[in-house]
Amino acid sequence: MKRLLTTVAIGLGLAPTVALGAGNLASQPTTLELAIDGRNLTFSQTEFTLETGKYYRWVISSDGLEEVMVQAPDLFRNSWLNQIIINDLEVHMFGAPYGVEFDDEGEIVIFFIPIRPGDYEFFVPGFEERGLKGTFVVR
Repeated sequence: MKRLLTTVAIGLGLAPTVALGAGNLASQPTTLELAIDGRNLTFSQTEFTLETGKYYRWVISSDGLEEVMVQAPDLFRNSWLNQIIINDLEVHMFGAPYGVEFDDEGEIVIFFIPIRPGDYEFFVPGFEERGLKGTFVVR
């Protein structure tokens, strides 16, 4: 009898449905700001706490006093990346970048959604011990 009622409920469209997210996930990103101080070789912030499934806008700026490449390969591999914006030009990709490089003063914006929890480092190779190293804590 229970099987018959289930079959009838499904046929009438009364069966439980899968919940879908409401709204546009990519419409309201949370902004994360990271400034690179080339004179003192430091980041303005060394830890960000993020949530899986939440949309972020990571704004990285450099004063241009030192040529640096900010890398976050593990975070990028464990996130969905929407786009990277450099000087109002958009880069869309299929796959993760390894890092972004500043040869001069400027700003790079990375839009992403972390999909896997963990602790992920961001850093400038060769300058980690001088202060250009941080962590994304994704929960």
